Amino acid sequence: RHGAVKNEDTFKTSPFHFDLWFYFTLQNWVLDFGRPIAMIILPLEWFPLNKPSAGDYFHMAYNVITPFLLLKLIERSPKTLPRSMVYVSIIMFVMGASIHLVGDSVNHRLIFSGYQHHLSVRENPIIKNLKPETLIDSFELLYYYDEYLGHSMWYIPFFLILFIYFTGCFTPVEEESRMPVPALLLMGPSSLYYWYLVTEGQIFILYIFTFFAMMALVMHQKRKGLVLDSNGLFLFYSFIITLVLIAVWVVWLWNDKILRKKYPGVIYIPEPWAFYTLHMNNFHAAKESL
Repeated sequence: RHGAVKNEDTFKTSPFHFDLWFYFTLQNWVLDFGRPIAMIILPLEWFPLNKPSAGDYFHMAYNVITPFLLLKLIERSPKTLPRSMVYVSIIMFVMGASIHLVGDSVNHRLIFSGYQHHLSVRENPIIKNLKPETLIDSFELLYYYDEYLGHSMWYIPFFLILFIYFTGCFTPVEEESRMPVPALLLMGPSSLYYWYLVTEGQIFILYIFTFFAMMALVMHQKRKGLVLDSNGLFLFYSFIITLVLIAVWVVWLWNDKILRKKYPGVIYIPEPWAFYTLHMNNFHAAKESL
């Protein structure tokens, strides 16, 4: 029955959700990480610049499949979770991802016209010479919807739902606090995707606050004699590995002066696509000139 209350005092055992975590990781890699790659490698004549690209269709599929998987994940929690908050978060997630779809579609199509992601909107050669100059304001508005509003409405509900699910991943049974082999195999791809999500989405503050909240909850529940089950361990360890990957990424690009200029301030975490347009494009151009 919808809305039925589960008996939280019994702490029902929740086995590792290999099917959901596998589908979740697969569609994240294919439909999110893979969408700009599909747009670049597929022939341009198949998807004219004034029509949706292959990556846009990937994004549309992502906007439908991801909320469905998140709802299924919440349904499998052994605890009763706040349904109203989950539903509102899902609605906000779909709105934010849809806003991002439009802005990201235009911004990535601009690559074919020479747009460089490692530069700000006004510093891009194809933008700063636009006439009238008010057109530049329109492109900055597009960038705002893509990188700020869209990302906020997309990622805040996403991490909130993961944290809500995480609150139900505790058990008093020590034997349940271990991960099966499938979980260990999925941890690498899952952590690497979260690294991409945090760096490309520029959401380190949101990620680190979610991670700290997870740590605080783990310590609080430990005092009650509760430990993480296999699903909670999978999520928690994935976040830890993600933090390590982010640290390696930052150290590697620490002395990059051009990226430093685009990402000023205390928190310096370059976007992978900015790195690509700055270094990999130059690498390909030099290779073709040989």
